[in-house]
Amino acid sequence: MTDAKTPLLIKRYASRRLYNTETSDYVTLEDISGFISDGRDVKIVDLKSGDDLTRQYLLQIVAERESKGESVLPVAVLTDLVRSYTSQASSVVPQFLAMSFDMLRDSQSKVVDNMAKANPIAQMPGMDAFRAQQEAFFKAMTGGQWSATPEAKPSEPAVEPSESKEDLDAIKTQLAELQEKLGKLSK
Repeated sequence: MTDAKTPLLIKRYASRRLYNTETSDYVTLEDISGFISDGRDVKIVDLKSGDDLTRQYLLQIVAERESKGESVLPVAVLTDLVRSYTSQASSVVPQFLAMSFDMLRDSQSKVVDNMAKANPIAQMPGMDAFRAQQEAFFKAMTGGQWSATPEAKPSEPAVEPSESKEDLDAIKTQLAELQEKLGKLSK
């Protein structure tokens, strides 16, 4: 069992083939992208020189995804990135980007955490499915780097024996209305 905090070491051979040192097999850029999406950090080094090639390959993965229509970076952001290489801003940009992504992950965790707090909406039937959908959305937006904290998953609401059939019907009606509204929002 490997430590998930330790980056997965990938070695690049002279033939430009990439070798996964943990599984002793060759991998592709798509495989490396999958490792990263699963939350694993990678380190890619040249076998002969020992040079760290991680940045080069990560940029290549981003470029390939962008060229395939998986546009995450707006043109204005790409333009500003290019400008930052030719201006004094280049020293601030990496820190700004890192802080921005940290804030995004933190705010996404807070949204799910707030959804799980004891409130009537979080206790409604069907909210677990909604919460799972939101978690999948956040995970997709962060490339798999985000996951809900264990305390963000509420326990099943207790149904009191004194609840009448009318109360349950009212809850079902409210749930149907919420699902209809969510359906309209997702279109």
